[in-house]
This record gives sequence, structure tokens and C-alpha cells, in this order.
Amino acid sequence: MSNEQTAVDAGIGARLRRRRRALHLTLSDVAAQSGLTEGYLSQVERDQANASVRTLQRLCEVLKLTVGDLFDQSESAVSPVLRFRDTHGMSFGEGATKIKITPGSFDHLEVLLGHFIAGGSTGVEPYTHGSSEELLLVLSGEVEVWVQEQHHRLSALDSIHYHSSDPHRIVEATGTQEARVLWAMAPPTY
Repeated sequence: MSNEQTAVDAGIGARLRRRRRALHLTLSDVAAQSGLTEGYLSQVERDQANASVRTLQRLCEVLKLTVGDLFDQSESAVSPVLRFRDTHGMSFGEGATKIKITPGSFDHLEVLLGHFIAGGSTGVEPYTHGSSEELLLVLSGEVEVWVQEQHHRLSALDSIHYHSSDPHRIVEATGTQEARVLWAMAPPTY
């Protein structure tokens, strides 16, 4: 095995451990959710056992990573600047898109930029994801936010904080204009 391959392999275990700890998960938690044993997981984290691609996929599901995040060795060589023109949004809810603007290598913070068309929403039903602290900042437009049973109307530069485990829903409030928001979560949940 080449020195380069050894360096990549050594980084996988450390990356998995760092992410598990950032999410405040124990080896037991990850074992229960992935169907793997604690002993095997410990060996993978200490680079004493090799994991198959399928095992890495199972671990990444639990740790909310992509398998590619485990092999990204370019963090120090790439510019820390993210150009908006180079981003790709993903659709969700109804008439909404979001763009992750933090790198996959971040374990403690995740920031997403959201766009709602007039009347767009995160969906008909409130949703939850993980158990992170979450902050929503309205950049432009107006939104209505439901957290559990509480309702709030927010305008540009208003913010609200809640736990991502609390059922929440966001809707563009006017029905006639767009809204842009920024979500910040710690630890990451997407």
C-alpha cells in the first residue's frame, strides 16, 4: 500500500470519530443505528479494521455524511471561498430550495441558504431532523414559522431559534413575493 493510500485510510477513522463526537453519539448509539458492533466500530475509528463501501454507507447514514466526505483530502488546498454561481440547490417542500454553504468537512456547524417562491413552504406538515440547535434568519421577504404549536411572522433580519427535534414548518407569508432565509445548525443534521 502506498503512503498516499495509507494517509487516506488513516483519515477515515479519525473523520468518523470526530463526526460521531460532534453529534454527541456514543459507539453504542452508532452500533445500534448501523447494525454493527461497538468493537468493530472502535477498530474502524482507530484504523485497525478496514470497512467495506457498504459499511461506510451505513455509518455515513447514521453520521449524516456522504461517503465522499470521508475521502475529501483537499480541504487545505481548496479556497475557503464559495462562489454562489458554483452552488447547486436542492428542491424540498413546496416551491422551496436550499443550498448547503458549509463544507462537508465541518462537524460542528451547518449553514443552509433557503429560497421560497411566493407561497412556497417546507411542506404541508411540520417536520423534524436530528436534535440540533437551529437558528433561522430571514434575509429578505416575510415568512411564517410554526414551532410546535407556536406561530410567528418574521420579516427581513428577524430570527428565531429552536431545536431541530421540535416539529417546525416555514411558509412564505405574503403569497406574492419571494423570501430568502439562512439556517444555521449545530451540530449538522443534513
